[in-house]
Amino acid sequence: MKTYATKPSDIKRGWYLVDAEGQNLGRLATRIATVLKGKHKVIYSPSMDTGDCVVVINAEKVAVTGRKMDEKMYYRHTGYPGGLRRINLRDQLEKHPERVISAAVRGMLPHNRLGRAMFKKLKVYAGAEHPHAAHKPKTLEL
Repeated sequence: MKTYATKPSDIKRGWYLVDAEGQNLGRLATRIATVLKGKHKVIYSPSMDTGDCVVVINAEKVAVTGRKMDEKMYYRHTGYPGGLRRINLRDQLEKHPERVISAAVRGMLPHNRLGRAMFKKLKVYAGAEHPHAAHKPKTLEL
């Protein structure tokens, strides 16, 4: 029996299209993170970026359960003293719906330079249009 080691020449990038309309935010984010990491492939290696590119459309129509719309908060800091800003999920979906899915997926990726490389392959759009039609993305069933 031989051990297989993934080489950079073995990695083939694919493109997937995900429609977030009516999808649960957490379940959607875990599936997207799995594809970005490459865990759906047989050549998966935890120390290499073997994942595919993911395009998410209709981010403004994502669903959440319970009272998360008003109780879930997103924090950011301006860099100045007393500059901590927070916004709840309902307001974030109205102003910047792409950031909701991006933040959920980013938290599920590794927190190092490999995770940052994986995150760059995620493209999120609020509406149904996207500029990646030339890549011919396959629909990802959730």
